[in-house]
Amino acid sequence: MPQLFKHPESIAAAFLARERSLPHSYKEVGDTQKETPVPGFDNDFNFIELGRSDAVWEAAKAAIRAWKMFPGDWACIWPETTPIRVGEVVAMQARVMGLWWLNSCRIVYVIDLPDKFGFAYGTLPGHVECGEELFMVERTADGTVRYVLKAFSRPRFWLARLGYPIARAYQRKFVRESKASMLRFVAEH
Repeated sequence: MPQLFKHPESIAAAFLARERSLPHSYKEVGDTQKETPVPGFDNDFNFIELGRSDAVWEAAKAAIRAWKMFPGDWACIWPETTPIRVGEVVAMQARVMGLWWLNSCRIVYVIDLPDKFGFAYGTLPGHVECGEELFMVERTADGTVRYVLKAFSRPRFWLARLGYPIARAYQRKFVRESKASMLRFVAEH
């Protein structure tokens, strides 16, 4: 249920307890790993260069582990201490048009390679959208560290379908501010 203030931990915990054992709200689980677009969804791919050095690489991985890609003033994860591990369930809270919405997601897969680190999470029935999002940092052959966001989504809740242009605008806002959050974290560490 949307509300005027961020949902308290007790509400978020009860929400996650109900959602934890439910299946994903889409059948294309894991498809952010594919190179091709997922049919029937909006497909988005974004990235930003974070810098070049071992320090930037380590800071970028630390940012992902600590969920710092979420611009906390209007979009955040609860609990913030959730480890990056397959099967973990989180509540993503977002303030849209003055109301806070509580959404559920489960980590689908984790990438932990020498030059790639991140994870994808997918929506559960308690999410207003339906789909999956990949949050990843990668180090290219020339040492450039990039933050990558890849997603496929479509509205699931009737209000999200009705307000589709607004929902897409907030998704674009999230991408912009997520990239800025990652840049800021890396610069500070």
